[in-house]
Amino acid sequence: MNKMKNIFLLMLVAGLICCKAGPANNAVEIKNSVAVKSVSPGEMNAAPAIEEEVTFNTTAAAALKKDSVLIKLANGKSFNLSVPHGFHIGIAAEGLKRLRFLTMSPDNRLFATDMFDRSDNNNGRVLIFEEWNEKEHRFEKISTFLAGLHNPNQVAFYKNYIYIAETDKLTRYAYNAGDMQPLGNAQTLATFPAYGLGYKYGGWHLTRSLAFHNDKLYVSVGSSCNACIEKEEVRASVVEMNPDGTGMKFFARGLRNSVGIKWIANDLWVTTMGRDLIGPDKPEDLFMKIKRDGYYGWPFYFQYHNKIYSDDQFKDSARATYVKRPEVGFAGFKAHSAPLGFEYMKDFDDDNIGNSVLVCLHGSTSVWRERGNSVVKVEGRNKYSDIVSGFLKGKTEAGRFGRPCDVMMKDKRSFFFTDDWNGVLYFVWK
Repeated sequence: MNKMKNIFLLMLVAGLICCKAGPANNAVEIKNSVAVKSVSPGEMNAAPAIEEEVTFNTTAAAALKKDSVLIKLANGKSFNLSVPHGFHIGIAAEGLKRLRFLTMSPDNRLFATDMFDRSDNNNGRVLIFEEWNEKEHRFEKISTFLAGLHNPNQVAFYKNYIYIAETDKLTRYAYNAGDMQPLGNAQTLATFPAYGLGYKYGGWHLTRSLAFHNDKLYVSVGSSCNACIEKEEVRASVVEMNPDGTGMKFFARGLRNSVGIKWIANDLWVTTMGRDLIGPDKPEDLFMKIKRDGYYGWPFYFQYHNKIYSDDQFKDSARATYVKRPEVGFAGFKAHSAPLGFEYMKDFDDDNIGNSVLVCLHGSTSVWRERGNSVVKVEGRNKYSDIVSGFLKGKTEAGRFGRPCDVMMKDKRSFFFTDDWNGVLYFVWK
């Protein structure tokens, strides 16, 4: 009885501790009023080991010979990008705003989200790219499927629906092959907290990402702050639900901001960002596999050089006394690299890239750090090599020419990636 009483008191104290206040009515709302399953001390302690089942190509690509290619954008900017020898890079589409994540529809059309710009985060769009010109390696037609969206980060397709992830909600529309606009009204499947500091201060993780697997839908929800004990349990998590939004429960916790989530075989992999204000080089940002009921560190722990450290800011927190130290992630990136979208290059026709994982490093908002701004190949632990680089030249904004966001294979000899800095869709082919 005394043990149960002590646990109750610890949880009560933890609920009163928070680095950032927020509205009390921002708890997740689920269709049919199904509540999110609450976390327990036992579940927080159930951190699984990171076990590999898919074998990635992690051969070092750092010594690859590179070719420099001149890029000329329609807005007048010109700069050189580096790609592996034997590859080419070109512009598949441009003139967009904050081009984000890519998704192929069931009828083989390329969809993408466009978050407009930082002056209006309620004017985002879902776009369709069509009429591929094989000779010019570009799309001849770009259409707006849906507009007026709140930070749309990603869409996904499941059976006869298109799912759209906005900051404050997850919706779906009926979808049929060839549709150029949504049919009928949107179904709201879940709502999420939408408050946070403005874009001037980084936005505090206002994107939501999607992944389907085995008739379940997975959604990532970032933290409301840099480092705090959240009031809403859904923050800093990946949740699982049925395709109609019912039955929501936590899949994994302690993920400060996992913008990229994707199933590779039967494993859910994520990119996730470490907190700020510890130092210029730590903690690392991560690429890692997560498992059901796993806890992955934030805000009590962080990873640096393949080791896990306690965050001194929270060492005296009541909740820290029963949170288990997480396992080391598969790969670490330099602090403030900001890994976002990634792709498993299954059977890609190249010895260096085939069966590897490519990750888009969005880069730091503080350009002087000279971190990220490239597409890299993951090589395990804290090792990775540039595949496409050259977007950052110097320590000022004047030397930034792009921020890679998401990458997707087109076929076994080519891939796309987005740049949400200049609103460009790039195409790389061999």
